[in-house]
Amino acid sequence: MKKGLWLVFLTAVISGVSIFVNAFSVKGINPYIFTGAKNFIVGILLFSIILLFRNFKELKKLKSKDWRNLVTIGLIGGSIPFLLFFKGLKMATSAQSSFVHKTMIVWVAILATLFLKEKINTRIVFGAISLLLGNFLLLKLVSFNFTPGILLIFTATLFWASEITFSKHVLKKLSGNIVAFGRMFFGSLFILLFLLFTKQFSIAFTLTSAKLIWILVTSAFLLGYVTTFYNGLKLVNASTAVAVLALGSVITTILNLVFLDKLVTITQMVGMVLLVSGVIIFTVSTQTIKKFYSSFSTAKP
Repeated sequence: MKKGLWLVFLTAVISGVSIFVNAFSVKGINPYIFTGAKNFIVGILLFSIILLFRNFKELKKLKSKDWRNLVTIGLIGGSIPFLLFFKGLKMATSAQSSFVHKTMIVWVAILATLFLKEKINTRIVFGAISLLLGNFLLLKLVSFNFTPGILLIFTATLFWASEITFSKHVLKKLSGNIVAFGRMFFGSLFILLFLLFTKQFSIAFTLTSAKLIWILVTSAFLLGYVTTFYNGLKLVNASTAVAVLALGSVITTILNLVFLDKLVTITQMVGMVLLVSGVIIFTVSTQTIKKFYSSFSTAKP
């Protein structure tokens, strides 16, 4: 459990730093080419890691059902939601899109309850509310409009929530590296089919050396993200894993404050406190909380 939490916490750190670095990335890269290239590179690197850490025996022992599961994860997690998300970003504001994406904790908690038999209790409800309210304040949302772009973002979020839930089920049998490989490699193949069908694949041959370097840099972050997340997801509840990822937003905000001198409002500070509180609520067990309070009640004056 502790190892899983540390791995997912490392995922949140990688995510927060990655988002900060992406702000300096080269503009004008076709998002579908960008995502497809990253997924393919990470898929190949994960295959190399599998060989290096002697997981190849596990790969050879995979049955047809296991391969179908990996292809499914690549479809619903590594391709369709990315296509929907980037299309939606063109039609909606980044703040609203980010908030809709952060509602994933709600959908994962519901799906995990229905299909993984994870329990929804008061702790999870209050934790989810704290995370949602924290993101709302951190993103400085003053209003919210349901537009076609938001609908696409929401659909992508549901796909990712479904993929995380399904991946958690598959991880009962397979290792985190194998599942991450399936998501990235097969996801990149589906995106390749999309690019060929829409006649956008030729754009890949127009990429400059600077854009290729940024693809490689962001691929390194993505490799760290999926490796730590899926190995962590194997050891902790799906809802807890997604909740810890919320710390990525806090890390990005801190980096913007330190290195870019961006002002953080009081509202955003409250939002960060709520995000951290929400993660603590998810990760600290009910028994630990009871022991904490009992230690005060039984303490002698």
